[in-house]
Amino acid sequence: MNMLHPAQAHTSEDLTKGAHVVIRSEEKVFTVNSVSNGTLVYKATITILDENGKDKAQLYVLYDKLTKVDYLKATSYDRFGKKIKTLRKSDIVDVSAVSNGTLFEDSRIKVADMRHTVYPYTVEYEYQTTTSNMLFYPVWMPLNEENMAVEKSTFRVLVPTGMQLRYLEKNLPTPLKKETTATQEVYTWQAQNLAPIETEPYGVEFRELVPLVRTAPVTFEVEGYQGNMHTWKDYGLWVNKLNNGRDVLPDATMQKLQTLVADAKTPEEKVRKIYHYLQSNTRYVAIQLGIGGWQPFEASFVDGKGYGDCKALTNYTQAMLKAVGINSYQALIEAGEDEADIITEFPSQQFNHVALCVPLQQDSLWLECTDQNKAAGYAGSFTGSRHALLITPEGGKIVKTPAYRATDNTQIRHIEVKLDEKGNGLAHVTTVFRGEQQEGRSNAIHLMEPDMQKKWLYSQVEVPSFDINSYKWEEKKDKIPAVTENLELSLRQYATFSGKRLFLTPNLMNKRTYAPGRKEKRTSEVVLSSMAYVDVDTVSFELPEGYALEFKPQDLNLANDFGKYSAQFKVDGRQVTYIRRMQMEKGRFKPETYSALVDFLNKIIAADSQQVVFVKNIP
Repeated sequence: MNMLHPAQAHTSEDLTKGAHVVIRSEEKVFTVNSVSNGTLVYKATITILDENGKDKAQLYVLYDKLTKVDYLKATSYDRFGKKIKTLRKSDIVDVSAVSNGTLFEDSRIKVADMRHTVYPYTVEYEYQTTTSNMLFYPVWMPLNEENMAVEKSTFRVLVPTGMQLRYLEKNLPTPLKKETTATQEVYTWQAQNLAPIETEPYGVEFRELVPLVRTAPVTFEVEGYQGNMHTWKDYGLWVNKLNNGRDVLPDATMQKLQTLVADAKTPEEKVRKIYHYLQSNTRYVAIQLGIGGWQPFEASFVDGKGYGDCKALTNYTQAMLKAVGINSYQALIEAGEDEADIITEFPSQQFNHVALCVPLQQDSLWLECTDQNKAAGYAGSFTGSRHALLITPEGGKIVKTPAYRATDNTQIRHIEVKLDEKGNGLAHVTTVFRGEQQEGRSNAIHLMEPDMQKKWLYSQVEVPSFDINSYKWEEKKDKIPAVTENLELSLRQYATFSGKRLFLTPNLMNKRTYAPGRKEKRTSEVVLSSMAYVDVDTVSFELPEGYALEFKPQDLNLANDFGKYSAQFKVDGRQVTYIRRMQMEKGRFKPETYSALVDFLNKIIAADSQQVVFVKNIP
């Protein structure tokens, strides 16, 4: 029988509508050979429909000291099934996968680039890796980005008979198929004919909408360290094994630390002194070789060298606090701004960072040990408002990191503007940023040179036409840190004229400009996932002489589950005072509330653009 090559096979229009890429077939097979060894085989046939899908014609295979690439093959075909190219060994680019600030890291990537310029075309990939890092089992998400369709995808895990596989399933189109052979338990998941899925504005994360299977071991081993992942408690006990005996400090250092905190009045004051010592004497450098990706260097190493990665610096801080009688716990966290929270019901390796939690009588103090500038106790957008795994002597325990409310993340601004006869103005702006709202300014203070600071400020000030005459920042470090910013701005033709009228937009620096489009049928929940915040702007304008009020907008008050907004306009002779207060909350809301959110945001956009109109007095 004459079989069509996949490149020639027809894909239904329903499936390809809105797609840049079609996964014609995909098979991922993970074989657990033992608690300390596994093999992954991946095969895929992918059709690239247009230029927007060309990145899928590149394959990236990650490897390191514990994982090797056994082979990598690829072939491409044109739309008629004619071979374009077969990947040669010399075509495979092998590059370092090290991150910024990395001193030693063995992560590397093999890159196979099969991109072509005539569309559509099809690429076939196949590779195999073998790993002795059994901390990680594969995740299967066949539809892993928007504008992609999947004809068929199969995920299979084979484990030795009697060895348990743990898995978590979401949105599966067909149920798991489980089989038993003489030597193995075989788990098979399959998905077919998955059309592209688009996320909705203010919608749930993509991974909540698509088929997803996470897998994990019960028992595992990495470089001789055997552990158990059945519960978070068990996983924490394995981390304790890695940390055991690595908190010993030189006697001279212990004496120095005890002298450092001798005059401290409270345990918290001791912690702050030790944290300041850490920040003044160490720097962050990633060192991740083999088990070093999870096991910290000894505290004595960091003490002598003055550097370490997140694990090493956290372990060092814990050791220093122990030396002055303060108990603390390491905490594994999935760090990063807007990073998805871990799946707490599925104990597994879901973390990329380590921080330190110091229990005190009133509250716990969280320390970010990799940051030389962060305030003690402030987790912020990097590690705040999420779950972490606290590593206690009794094992792992899921806890919440500090959550930041709208009233913690504030921007309180006072502006005084004096306008001249041409509508130009001189503005004095004082803004106090707190919580997550101060992070950008804090980074600018510590990480930018003055010329870059000013350039960055120009990108932050949202005024039509202006010059920055001067700027000054003052930083206050606390559990909720703050930055006070003082600006002097020259405004060019901020007030506009038409005949004898003067038009003034009182909202100088904080206008909302975006609202999503309306949608007849909303399918997913409404998610406000960025920070909750409160902005208060008080703006005073002094007008040139000779103008009388003609029109003043009505004051406005809006309130709903999403937030609150108010705008007040006052005119007293030549003085115009505008007070705007905006509060937005975080949360998830029912799909049917979407239209109310759009209305709310559109009303704010309209209110923020309102003008006060004056007419020139004619003698």
